[in-house]
Amino acid sequence: MTDIPDSWPPQPDGELTPSRSVHAPLFPLPGVFLFPRQLMALHIFEPRYIQMIEDILDGPGRVILATIPENQAEQAMDTDNPPEVLPVAGIGEIARHEKLPEGRYAVWIFGLGRVLIEEVSSTRLYRTATCTPMREVPATPAEAKSLEQPLRDAVTERHPEILNLPNDLPMGLLVDLLCQRLPSNQATMESIFTEPNLLTRAQLALAAHDIMPPMDESPPEDLEN
Repeated sequence: MTDIPDSWPPQPDGELTPSRSVHAPLFPLPGVFLFPRQLMALHIFEPRYIQMIEDILDGPGRVILATIPENQAEQAMDTDNPPEVLPVAGIGEIARHEKLPEGRYAVWIFGLGRVLIEEVSSTRLYRTATCTPMREVPATPAEAKSLEQPLRDAVTERHPEILNLPNDLPMGLLVDLLCQRLPSNQATMESIFTEPNLLTRAQLALAAHDIMPPMDESPPEDLEN
């Protein structure tokens, strides 16, 4: 297994700037949302995505994880009529990889940030897109302060393994940590993930947390793709 470099984690968004787009492989998945600073494990076995991973490992190492809308989930494996994806996605970088028998890969992708995507034509087996960072509307200091403790309490409930939550975590990171463990339906997660207003995003996440109290919050199983 390839170790995570000493420089990890990279800063969210890396070289992305609002005025500079980045071209990267597009990995569409149903019901999957890659949040900033999340480490997501994936099992890669389809030939098109094996090619994608090998190309990524030979290049900058970045990939766009795009969410397939719930009403098109059945088209996830369709190469003749590929499903649409949400316009907001998560861009990530391969932090670790392991080559498995039969050419398969186990990869760990670290989320760098939310991006707006525009699909472009591809000469490879997989889809590609250009992306730019999603512009967020920050909360005012008073708004952030009013939701800080409710967010910290919710994150602690959902992440019992975090014994000492740092005091200086920004509001956006608290919301993303909470969302990584919310057992909400896809429509709810779509509205939270794609929301550019941080105050509204926090309110939506807290509302979802209140509706479905935590039970057994074991980390999710690795996804197979």
